[in-house]
This record gives sequence, structure tokens and C-alpha cells, in this order.
Amino acid sequence: MSKENNTPTEKLFGSKTRAKLLRLFFENPSKSFYVREMTRVIDEQINSVRRELLNLESIGVIKNETFDNKVYYSANNKHPFCKPLSDIFSKKIDSTREKDVKDSTWEDYIRPVKNYLKGLIVTNRLPGQDGIDLLIIGNDKTKKLTRWAEVVEKKQGKPINYVIMTADDFTYRKSVRDRFIAEILEMEITDIIDPDGIIKE
Repeated sequence: MSKENNTPTEKLFGSKTRAKLLRLFFENPSKSFYVREMTRVIDEQINSVRRELLNLESIGVIKNETFDNKVYYSANNKHPFCKPLSDIFSKKIDSTREKDVKDSTWEDYIRPVKNYLKGLIVTNRLPGQDGIDLLIIGNDKTKKLTRWAEVVEKKQGKPINYVIMTADDFTYRKSVRDRFIAEILEMEITDIIDPDGIIKE
């Protein structure tokens, strides 16, 4: 990428990967992420991510903890740079991304996969809460829905727990009062896309 195309935060912090990681941590100061999760969300190579994590950890702006043999990284909220970094990234200096996140609705998001999607449930899952963020109902034989979910994850700048199932599977599991479906429907739901009425029927 040429220097002219770099965002202001990339120019400020000298590394595209470093800027992306700082945005991820300080837009989500209460969340922890493991390495492969970060590489998927910020769309950068694992070696580059590992290198920048070491740099940020040596400064002390991030910390790590180990759970279930996985190392999780998070913002160090006690570091003196925490407040300035939170101020920088909460303002979303990248205006293109700010508009994308702020103005986009789920109706906008689903346009590329409208012909494959039979339904969508978006929940307001709290940090640490069991469950999923998205239940995607539709035909994923070509993996278009999987790729779409990964794009949404990157646009939102945070990991998303999602499950994809066919319309027939969803309808059957709902009819037999499947526990997994019941638990999703009992969560706080922020959006439902239901063009064929299979979710609310």
C-alpha cells in the first residue's frame, strides 16, 4: 500500500497492522481476543499480528492471559496511554469506515446475499454471555453466506459468533422446540430479517 493511501491512524502509528490492532483493542476495551481471531477480524497475516502484539505488549498498552491453553490479549486499561488511545479510536478517524459502520443497517448488509438468505436473527449478546450474535438461515452450498459473514465481521471490527443453517433445518428444529433455537429466541434480539415469515410463523 502506498503512503498516500494510508489512513491517518496508520500514518500516526507507522504500521497498518499496529493501527488495526489498536483500533480493535481500544474500540472493545472490555474484550479479549486470541491471535487467529485477530488475524481474521483485521485481515492481516499472522506473523505481522504476532510481531505487533509483541511491540504493543513491550510498551504495556496491552496485556495477555491464558485460558484453556489459549493466550488472549486485551487493552491494558490501567496504562497511562489508555485514555488517549481510547479517545483516538472512539472518534473513528477513518471517515470511510465510520460512515460504513454508523449508517449501515442489516437491510444494507444483506443485499449481496439476498438471493441466498431466508432469514437472519441478530442478537445483543453481552461480553462473556453464551449464545451467538447471528443466526443465518439460508443456502450456503457455495459458501457465499460464510464469506458474507466474514465480511460483516470485518466491517464491524469485532469477532462475531454466527451459525448458518438451512431453512428446512431451522423450521424443523423450531417445530420440535429444539433447545438451541429456543435459547436464541429468548435472547435480546436487535434485528430480524424474515422475508418468508419462517422465523415468526
